Amino acid sequence: MVWSGSWVAERLGIELVGGDELRELLGLALRRNPKRAHLLVSNVLGKHVPQRPSVVHGAGVALGERVRDLLGDAAEQAVILGYAETATGLGHSVADGVERAPYLHSTRRPVAGVAAAGGFEEAHSHATSHLLLPEDPELLAGDGPLVLVDDEFSTGNTVLNTVRALHARYPRRWYVIVALVDMRSAADQGRLAEFAQEIGARVDLVAMASGTVALPEGVLARGQALVAEYDEAAASGAGVGAPSPSPQPPPLPTPAPTSRPDATRDGIVRVSLGWPDGLPDGGRHGFTPAHRARLEAAVPGMADALAQELGDARRVLVLGFEELMYAPLRLALELERSVTGIEVRYSTTTRSPVLAVDDPGYAIRSRLVFPAHDTAAFPAGEGTGDRYAYNVAGGGFDAVVAVVDSLADSPELHAPGGLLAQLAAHVPRVVLAVVPSYLPSPSHVADRQEPSMLPAPLRGPAFSSYAADDVGWLLQDLSDVELEAPTEEREEAIQSGGAHYAESLPVEYQPSPEYQELFRSALGTSAARIARAVGTVTETMLAEHPQRYDDPASREATQARPVLVSLARAGTPVGVLMRRWAMHRHGLDLKHYAISIVRGRGIDTNAIRWLAAHHNPADIVFVDGWTGKGAITRELADALAEFDDFHPEIAVLADPGGCVRTYGTREDFLIPSACLNSTVSGLISRTVLRADLVGPDDFHGAKHYRELADADVSGYFLDTVAARFADVTDAVDTDVKELLSTDRAPTWEGWAAVERISEEYGIHDVNLVKPGVGETTRVLLRRVPWKILAKRGAGTDLDHVRLLAEQRGVPVEEVDGLPYTCVGLIHPRYTRGATGADGTAVATS
Repeated sequence: MVWSGSWVAERLGIELVGGDELRELLGLALRRNPKRAHLLVSNVLGKHVPQRPSVVHGAGVALGERVRDLLGDAAEQAVILGYAETATGLGHSVADGVERAPYLHSTRRPVAGVAAAGGFEEAHSHATSHLLLPEDPELLAGDGPLVLVDDEFSTGNTVLNTVRALHARYPRRWYVIVALVDMRSAADQGRLAEFAQEIGARVDLVAMASGTVALPEGVLARGQALVAEYDEAAASGAGVGAPSPSPQPPPLPTPAPTSRPDATRDGIVRVSLGWPDGLPDGGRHGFTPAHRARLEAAVPGMADALAQELGDARRVLVLGFEELMYAPLRLALELERSVTGIEVRYSTTTRSPVLAVDDPGYAIRSRLVFPAHDTAAFPAGEGTGDRYAYNVAGGGFDAVVAVVDSLADSPELHAPGGLLAQLAAHVPRVVLAVVPSYLPSPSHVADRQEPSMLPAPLRGPAFSSYAADDVGWLLQDLSDVELEAPTEEREEAIQSGGAHYAESLPVEYQPSPEYQELFRSALGTSAARIARAVGTVTETMLAEHPQRYDDPASREATQARPVLVSLARAGTPVGVLMRRWAMHRHGLDLKHYAISIVRGRGIDTNAIRWLAAHHNPADIVFVDGWTGKGAITRELADALAEFDDFHPEIAVLADPGGCVRTYGTREDFLIPSACLNSTVSGLISRTVLRADLVGPDDFHGAKHYRELADADVSGYFLDTVAARFADVTDAVDTDVKELLSTDRAPTWEGWAAVERISEEYGIHDVNLVKPGVGETTRVLLRRVPWKILAKRGAGTDLDHVRLLAEQRGVPVEEVDGLPYTCVGLIHPRYTRGATGADGTAVATS
């Protein structure tokens, strides 16, 4: 039996031996491959042939259910392994059918610093090398069944080579091979049993259909000659049934003026999916049942975001990207299920070159050719070349949703000859959806932490009340160490030179009900103002680093993303908010870490080493909450002088002291996160640096105040500010435009004011003068305050300062000419004898 109407099978003498089900599953095409002339084209895989997503996903799930029945109770210990690139989505769908098994697929994309758990070669493939890069190094180490999924089981060489290699490293008793079609020849039929005996394990095969392809002698040479014949016909434009040339797209239209943040510069509509933070984009590094549950919960909302951009489209193609098959498949499936009145199809791009012939009896009717757009994911010189999208042109689609990961959202993607331009030449509406590229947790990244091994960042909820994806703390957990000391004892020790302020912690201030209500009121009043400053500083940062964001002139640099590194702990809430803004406005999933810097002691050099080992130092952007007189700004510049490529500049929410170039505002106003201590900062203490606790190869320390969870408002603060992002977008755009056109060079106005105040009030120590609302609040919460200087006429921004000063018996003096809203003065020449019987501060003599 031959394929109905398949002239290529007749020309080459290729015969399909099998039933009607096999014929429905497969088509035939010619491939440009010196190792194999023909390509069996699956009609249910969603790779070359657009298909209903329910059919694609359903085929994999059905196979998975059969595997689950076969394994019985052993399914609980199974691991599913799919093959790149063609079977990544199929394997994931099989895992859905098995239900409770983790999933991993091989990859051709190396990931720097991630140790391979194995690898193998696929001899007949266009790109032969496969890597296994699980985030969890123990994923393949169990003795439960291993289920290997490929689209086609032909000679069996690839799968058996994989099993042989893994069995030598992780021996187990049971392997199950899963394929859409079992196409083994008669000579290969007995190899499985022989192989099982060789390794001493059970090996089963589950397939949807079976058959064989009879290849006559000399078929490879005849296939290559047929490809050459049609290539020549395409070049001359002659011949009926010749390959359809891929027309060059016209110049992209200039986008109409728009204030929409999701419209890209090339006229393609970009939609923000709202992909869950920290959720893997596929199985390259593993995908667990817990990940599946998170995706299930998020898919309806993401599909709804897509549906809103499709307009009146009625025939929609969701187009995935090479190994990124499952995420777009699930989006397409949800569109098919939930949106009435549209016909949804699904397929993906590929690196495999196949001859396209516009003939009804041929599987590949048309093809689009475009340059690879994920080259940044590969070592220099690798990952380049042409890529293809088949059966899109001429498919009758009136909208296409192109789904790529963030590493592939590159200049090549948006270039005149890139994928988006090719799609726009054939489909009226093109929507771009970018899924954040998932990188394994640094706890599983190997061989990049010289000279000594450094631990992985601490993450919530184990350390801090922030979500794990909000921030990674480059700190050590000192929660079990008694570090708190009475404020007066600490102050005396600090001013006498007997101790550094970072060697102990103040007792955490527990706000009164009146103060808590004041915090909530202040947050409600200032949330929009803070959101505007967050948006302004984030957009300014991105504009200052165009090579890391959207510079079309630099391929290499565009692939990177800024890495936010907040100075714990005041900078951490700001870093989290900046990360949220970048995701809200641009769909950027920025990495965010928090590190310690200590005035007079410098930055945590081990944390800097860790950052240099895991990220490009040029991508690091340091973040703080506000500037006072600029001491930390200077401290950072001095500390980084010994490290190459790090930029010592800081991005801050508020810069009243004129100390930095990148800021949200230079007004000195109330930032409610300054009103409290750990309960608005993820329940984390100020950082600690003490020789008996922090060794030469340790991170600085901090405590997690888990016992204060009932009083924690960290999430409330973040959510309240983020809820105002949409309201301030236009104002942010205006602010950023003005800032970028003005001179933002630091004036150091605040430092001059502090020196003047220090002399005027007889303090003679600038370290005891704390300018700005934030620093003044810290004085009242942590130190022994002497007096507060307030700008005459300052309003509600100082309500909490006045309340704290009243509670501590500290005078508030209104003055003229302050560049700040207020300044806190620490008690100079302090001893406990200078404190009254009631514990309040008194003036010095």
